[in-house]
Amino acid sequence: MGCAALLWGTILLGCSCGPGPPRVGAAPLLAATYVLDDADGLGREFDGIGAVSGGGVSGSSSAAVLATSRLLVNYQEPYRSQILDYLFKPNFGASLHILKVEIGGDAQSTDGTEPSHMHYENDENYFRGYEWWLMKEAKKRNPKIKLIGLPWAFPGWIGKGENWPYDYPDITAYYIVSWILGAKQYHDLDIDYIGIWNERAFSSKYIKLLRYTLDKHGLEQVRIIASDRLWEPISFVMLIDSELHGVVDVIGAHYPGTKTVQNAVLTGKKLWSSEDYSTFNNDVGAGCWARILNQNYVNGNMTATIAWNLVASYYEQLPFGRCGLMTAQEPWSGHYKVESPIWITAHTTQFTQPGWSYLQVDGHLEGGGSFVALTDGLGNLTIIIETMSHNHSKCIRPPLPNFSVIPQRATFYLRGSFYMVETLQVWHSRLDFESGKSSLFQQLNPVKVWRGRFSLALNVDEVYTLTTLNTGRKCSYPEPPPPQPFPSSYKDDFNIRNPPFSEAPNFADQTGVFEYFVNASDPGDHVFTLRQVVVQRPITWVSDADQTISVIGNFKWVNLTVTCDIYIEKPRDGGVFIAGRVDNGGIYVRRTKGVFFWVFADGTYRVTGDLAGEEILMKGLSGVRDNAWHTLTLNIQGNSASGLLNGYPLWENVTISKPKNGWAALGTRSFEFAQFDNFHVEAS
Repeated sequence: MGCAALLWGTILLGCSCGPGPPRVGAAPLLAATYVLDDADGLGREFDGIGAVSGGGVSGSSSAAVLATSRLLVNYQEPYRSQILDYLFKPNFGASLHILKVEIGGDAQSTDGTEPSHMHYENDENYFRGYEWWLMKEAKKRNPKIKLIGLPWAFPGWIGKGENWPYDYPDITAYYIVSWILGAKQYHDLDIDYIGIWNERAFSSKYIKLLRYTLDKHGLEQVRIIASDRLWEPISFVMLIDSELHGVVDVIGAHYPGTKTVQNAVLTGKKLWSSEDYSTFNNDVGAGCWARILNQNYVNGNMTATIAWNLVASYYEQLPFGRCGLMTAQEPWSGHYKVESPIWITAHTTQFTQPGWSYLQVDGHLEGGGSFVALTDGLGNLTIIIETMSHNHSKCIRPPLPNFSVIPQRATFYLRGSFYMVETLQVWHSRLDFESGKSSLFQQLNPVKVWRGRFSLALNVDEVYTLTTLNTGRKCSYPEPPPPQPFPSSYKDDFNIRNPPFSEAPNFADQTGVFEYFVNASDPGDHVFTLRQVVVQRPITWVSDADQTISVIGNFKWVNLTVTCDIYIEKPRDGGVFIAGRVDNGGIYVRRTKGVFFWVFADGTYRVTGDLAGEEILMKGLSGVRDNAWHTLTLNIQGNSASGLLNGYPLWENVTISKPKNGWAALGTRSFEFAQFDNFHVEAS
């Protein structure tokens, strides 16, 4: 591990305490002055910068997320801890102030499903999934980090058969409050904020009942965010419903395009961009992030911005591949990449804290770009400047109106309690889209402030942080191992007595939930298995499949042999499958194609070209029955597929035209109990 030393270089020439001599033969820079003064009071309180682990985004051009941190937990040490340090450790990397997690609802939330703490009404388990672990790891590194929980979906029992969580609001409130209480009881985690239903309708009655239920259980300190969708209609309803206004603490909007609406401002509540970014994490993604981190406040009075997503730890070919602040999608190799948005984040997070206040400034630079200034009220000052150009800062949504940014000279006058500041530390990033050699989060020579005045020559696509704080660090670990594809030979017998996580490594559930299971009644061969446990269709966030499915492996696989022991638990119409060349998942799971080998409890089998089972390639009798173990083998070579049952050929010479490649998978015919064991894939 190392932290970068001060960089002394030619870039320093852009920093001076006066206007400086004109450049020979060059057009004079546009020059403008800006005043930073706290004498007449401060602006809004800053609430922090954060990121989401879990479900994703919806809309015309969007999807939802595999549980976005799914693969992170499977990294070996020291790489897993290194990734967590880059995200959460103060004055190290991104140094995030906020972690927002999905409250698992057993349903698809963009790139996968996350398990609920209550699959069934009489079931409670606060050790499922990995969000508990992630919150604890974040708190371990930064005890001050703020924690937010938000559901994307709910177990089916909450709606009593309806795809709606508000018909029985007391049940929904009890379910959510149970999650908060479980976080404290079993993990010593204090949840700071709770949301309503991600990007879906809100119910005023439910929000009021949630507040009542929180208070009844001694959770007065937990604040409510609503409605994690758009500024309206929540803002208008709060203005006409004083009781609702009294229980909502933060209005959270998604992808606001740095703008707010008048009704939201009139509520007097905190305004957050409670989900934003969602952009491929190259330098354009970094430009997007730099621009909105400043302009969400400058244009929209938003005092917190939360990125979807925290870390791209899901198979890249799922929706919104690499839309995380960094990338960690290869636990089998240990490879990860600290992407440029990490260091853009550091420009703000390492030099501010929740509880600081913005200064009252316009924030627009005359040559294009923006600046914000924040103070702790104790004499410290941090200024963040960005000059991102239009084409180099496009976020995935919403569309970005045209604007121009030009080189300029900015002179700042420090007034009020900042007049006596003599020196400012300087951190600088320049996104270089021509050479591809961007300079990220480099410490430059301090700027001398003379009589409350200093100047900067600002180029295009730059970020500057100027601060009285000396605590900034650009830290690093040795290069992780090089990237490697998923192993072409992979086995899992699920024989683990006390698994650290409820899900088997590398399996990415896309509908349903597949968990480690101890089969106490088994004589010995199948005591430890993988079991699909969702038996009622959840209250969904997107269009989950009618079948359950978990994918694994390398999306580029063409020729492969998948073998797995299977156990159908549902009599008569139960069924399971193994599959290859599976081409889809996430929010698009219903349209998944591939080669699916099904066996059913009624003694039949089918081969289909799709998960829905509509494209039948072969069918017949198998002799398979429920409550007995059988071994399925699917072999796909070129344009031909064949299947074995218990080692004997069952069908062969089925012609496969498409897809040409894809993951391996397993799953069930419906939301039903079923078990899997001794999974094995050989692929090329």
